[in-house]
Amino acid sequence: MVDSLAAVDLPPRAAVAERPGRGRIEDIELLRGIAILFVLVEHTSFNLVTWGSPLLETIRTYFGLWTGVDLFFAISGFVIARSLLPVLETCTDLLHFWNATIVFWVRRGWRTLPSAWLWLALLLLASIFFNESNAFRSVSSNVAMTVAALFNVANIHVQENAFRGEIGAAFPYWSLSLEEQFYLILPILALLARRHLPLLLAALVLVQLFLPRQEMLNIVNLRSDALMLGVLIAIWAGHPSYRQCEPTGLAHSRIARAAMLVMPLWLIASMGSHTLNIVPFRFGVVAVLSALLVFVASYDRDYLMHKGPLKRLLVWFGSRSYALYLTHIPAFFATREIWFRIEPPGTDFNTGAFAGRYAVTALLLLFCFAELNYRFVETPLRRRGAGIAARLALRVA
Repeated sequence: MVDSLAAVDLPPRAAVAERPGRGRIEDIELLRGIAILFVLVEHTSFNLVTWGSPLLETIRTYFGLWTGVDLFFAISGFVIARSLLPVLETCTDLLHFWNATIVFWVRRGWRTLPSAWLWLALLLLASIFFNESNAFRSVSSNVAMTVAALFNVANIHVQENAFRGEIGAAFPYWSLSLEEQFYLILPILALLARRHLPLLLAALVLVQLFLPRQEMLNIVNLRSDALMLGVLIAIWAGHPSYRQCEPTGLAHSRIARAAMLVMPLWLIASMGSHTLNIVPFRFGVVAVLSALLVFVASYDRDYLMHKGPLKRLLVWFGSRSYALYLTHIPAFFATREIWFRIEPPGTDFNTGAFAGRYAVTALLLLFCFAELNYRFVETPLRRRGAGIAARLALRVA
């Protein structure tokens, strides 16, 4: 008999039923939207804007928007665990467990990999055939990056090569590779640790939270504390104490909701600054603050933002966050290549004179690429993968 994966005895069915449902949580989608906006702004410097921009330099001085990745990780850990772990808890033997795990891996693979592979191929082709400006970087670096991303070791490749030489245009894939590695291992950890899984995850989180800055920088693309904190929130959601900690006071005040969203985000962004050097354990602080936002969002009660036009806009960004993640670097680099081909030879592109043209072109390309990917690649293949996983689950039931 496979033991419960919770830290305590398997809760009664009433308690299990209190877990958040598997449907979309708008506050979670809101956080996704904010996280992808953080990443887009962070990657604008150097990848699109190659000249000194006073606005971007000011942002980079006081904020580090790379922290949007940690917010993504906390969201991902929560969302995946809230659907996966309850299924694993129902498994009655090893065969049932492995069948459920394979179904999860199949569904996950169809959700993420086809779109990722498509844009990997397009980036590699662009580096060969659409790269007079060298915006897409060298062919050799893109070949290496493509192979690393295909085998889901892009995080290790980036860690090893970021300060030693050129890395390919698909460098954002490091975070996708880290997630894929984590979700390959998570069911195995659940099997081995069983009811002690929360204790194991908590111990692994603590090890990372208190790593000094220099040591953490040495393994920055292997950090998984935010992912594990998201998983722990999902596990906690099955325990009665989760409801007892619900921040119900936020429901009665828009000011309190705004503060609950803005203050952690401001702190997360500030902790990311390489200039301010606020605390030596900033990676851990960012992970904890990201988990705090996910915890508040997990109740699905609009505790972070009241329904309205701004929330609908941010939720829309959240729904397209994966497509935007995959397509923003292709859009940025294609913008540079397009204007390199339009303007006469010898034009200096490292000036602010091209700011407006770059901005309009990049935004048009980004939203076209993302929407096409979301509608015609990501969504239909996700549905196909869900169907395949459902049929597989029926056959092995």
